[in-house]
Amino acid sequence: MSSSLSVYLLDVAATRALVGSRDEQLLTLIRDESADDLVRDDDYFQDEIAQGAPTSYEALQAVVHGGPFSKDSEHAFQYGYAYMRLCELTGSFLDNDSFTPHRGDWLSTVDQGLKALGITAVSVESFSDGDLPGPLPYTVTPGCGEWTSDQIARALEQFETTRQAVDAAGQAPPLDDEVVEAVTQCLGWMRYAAARPGLGVIGFRS
Repeated sequence: MSSSLSVYLLDVAATRALVGSRDEQLLTLIRDESADDLVRDDDYFQDEIAQGAPTSYEALQAVVHGGPFSKDSEHAFQYGYAYMRLCELTGSFLDNDSFTPHRGDWLSTVDQGLKALGITAVSVESFSDGDLPGPLPYTVTPGCGEWTSDQIARALEQFETTRQAVDAAGQAPPLDDEVVEAVTQCLGWMRYAAARPGLGVIGFRS
């Protein structure tokens, strides 16, 4: 079974602050502009909803109001996707063709490529961690992770240090072409964010 990675450029702290913000204007905007998407998602998860999971909009309401959340852990995925929808609305989608679709331990493999270039400040595997802002309940899918602007700045410094060492030695680390393409895409995300002070990246693995 394949997975996908959706990555967004945004203000990480401001996006996390939407959880529990009780912003009714935001909810109205999503309901009006994403009505078709909400219906589509409810149709996709109709079996789960029939068994008591919240609808897409109900999950959004709970996320923006900071609760209440279903006590059934099997329903937690809806709150993860609701938070992802907030990122879609407030952020800019970043190219993900090196990661969608992907199979197996591809994210870990790309992390090994990043480490080969000296980059340890960020990790694409972290987008699988399910690290949603509190008080959202934990869910395996979608996984969620973030790169802050400080982490991105540090990662680019690490890459520059390695690049200079490679230039001096005249030999680059041996990496498969697909890994090089994926690492290059990650560096593109980082450079795009770094050119916009204060912005970071939030990614979702589903």
